[in-house]
Amino acid sequence: MTTDFSSLNLRDEITQAITELGYSEPTPIQAGLIPLMLTGADVIGQAQTGTGKTAAFALPILNNFGKQKNPQALILAPTRELALQVADSMNEYGKHLNVRVLAVYGGQPYGPQINSLKRGVDIVVGTPGRLNDLLERNVLVLGEVKTVVLDEADEMLNMGFIEDVELILASTPETRQTALFSATMPPRIHALANRFMRDPQSVTVKRSTLTASAIEQRYYLVHENHKTNALTRLFEMEPIHSALIFARTRAETSTLANELVVRGIPAEAIHGDLDQQARERVLGRFRANQLKVLVATDVAARGLDIDDISHVFNYHLPDDAEVYVHRIGRTGRAGKTGVAITLLSPKEKRRLREVEALTKQPIAKMELPTPEEIAKHRETQVVEKLKVWLGRGRFKRELEMVEELIAAGHDPLNIAAAAIKISRGDEKQRPIAEVAEVRDEPRMKAERGKRETFGRREGSARSDRQRVKGSRAHEEGMVRLRINKGKLHNIRPSDIVGQIAFHANIPGYTIGKIRIEEKVSFVDVPEDVVEQVLKHSGNYRLGKDKFSVVKA
Repeated sequence: MTTDFSSLNLRDEITQAITELGYSEPTPIQAGLIPLMLTGADVIGQAQTGTGKTAAFALPILNNFGKQKNPQALILAPTRELALQVADSMNEYGKHLNVRVLAVYGGQPYGPQINSLKRGVDIVVGTPGRLNDLLERNVLVLGEVKTVVLDEADEMLNMGFIEDVELILASTPETRQTALFSATMPPRIHALANRFMRDPQSVTVKRSTLTASAIEQRYYLVHENHKTNALTRLFEMEPIHSALIFARTRAETSTLANELVVRGIPAEAIHGDLDQQARERVLGRFRANQLKVLVATDVAARGLDIDDISHVFNYHLPDDAEVYVHRIGRTGRAGKTGVAITLLSPKEKRRLREVEALTKQPIAKMELPTPEEIAKHRETQVVEKLKVWLGRGRFKRELEMVEELIAAGHDPLNIAAAAIKISRGDEKQRPIAEVAEVRDEPRMKAERGKRETFGRREGSARSDRQRVKGSRAHEEGMVRLRINKGKLHNIRPSDIVGQIAFHANIPGYTIGKIRIEEKVSFVDVPEDVVEQVLKHSGNYRLGKDKFSVVKA
């Protein structure tokens, strides 16, 4: 097996980029697929998120990169998050090649994407719906595409995009190289491979089971825009000696570190824009306990030589489950226990399941400390400090001041209370941050069960009708919406799930019961995303026809 990237004979520009990123040895999926893709063969990679599959197809594409006006590579991804992640990786790996990468996805204006395509793009990464829209507008030209990648094909199937995928593949040259990546291989994906691929070579990689037994893992369900407030509350209560907070981008690390400093938490950001000297200064202050918190990206955290970290915080869950394991492995070292805390927005639940599947350990859901608990904790801290000083007895001058006040006629108890009041004055500068409750957590069902929901046919729709009546959702925390298409229009549950999940940018598994009647259909969605779903009502499509979504 290949032991390092140098033996793969990649272009010098690519080798330089991956070396700068800290990569030395390819993962099994990379070692298996990169040599095959470099030969131009069609490949199937059966691998889950977290195995390094992005680099497995990105590096061969970049290795064969040459200038031309129209796109030479096309990558299809099920979600805009994954599309952006892949595009970012392509830019990182190809930064010394001046490669032009464009991510296209729904929910964004067409204008900038169209203008970029007209100016010329080398690699297009996109979601099936938006790619098809751009094809229909004749602004996406695929006649010169040399490689097509289907990333997370089974997820695109689950979201109802497989017809779009087939249309896109049919618009590319028959001589193209096709790479298909999928964690599972259901019959429809096999059929897709048989139709569009030529003698594909398969590489199957299972991730190693990683455990983190010395680490206490928990998560807090919190709205995205309240994560910093939630973090502030936890810092009030947690016995934090030193903490490492992982954020997604360089900009986010700086913003979050500055916000924590404003709130009285000494923090600094570690990111790629820091030169080595500045980085060492920050790490020196952290090791000397002059600094309590580091906020870092995954790339910037590589090579951090710090053993004594009591807490690791995931401000967002990473896209790759194995990255989560590497993150939390920063704590619980040298025989010590550690704490790993994740701030989870409702949209990140799928990633949480991936993490639990990889570690084979459940992550405990916890409730954020309440304002009352924080106030009580603050009082307890004051009392404990007083006990320490009373035990030391080193307050000679202060005792003389108290005696003077008593001589002036003040009650000793009142003097003590006033002194405590003064000592707590800084608490007024630390108001307890408000955090809105996530009112009802949609149930996190097993993937297989949800896929059955996605594939619900008319018969089960009828049984739903028997169980659920009226315009109100039967599950607490869900809201019923009405769609102006039904059986007469051949609408399917996968159409509803796929379109709403894609355009409203919500996970498909959060969508609840679906009921299809003759002329209309009903769908239950979580209460906290209703406005988001309704806002995109003009974008939902059934074939070439649009359908509307309103409150039932």
